[in-house]
Amino acid sequence: MAKGYWIGRVDVHNPDAYKNYVTANAAAFSKYGARFLVRGGGFRVAEGGSRDRNVVIEFPTYQAALECWDSPEYQAAKAERDGHAVADIIIIEGYEGPQPG
Repeated sequence: MAKGYWIGRVDVHNPDAYKNYVTANAAAFSKYGARFLVRGGGFRVAEGGSRDRNVVIEFPTYQAALECWDSPEYQAAKAERDGHAVADIIIIEGYEGPQPG
């Protein structure tokens, strides 16, 4: 079964209030087995546009990634972020097929 991922690009407009979101999202992420692969950090825009902050979160399954987003725990955390940041977030199924040789 393929893993699931959240890929997020975020512009934070109120860093102090955003800290409440970071604290609140831990409950949902722990419950659904999330693991941060990218959480901020330096980056280079090679093509296209960007936001200030990038995040990649891995879940044990695509279904777990979907359930985490829809969970009351995450929606409560997201309410802490609303109005303090603008985000583009996709939930995507991992790839387990052939790789370049």
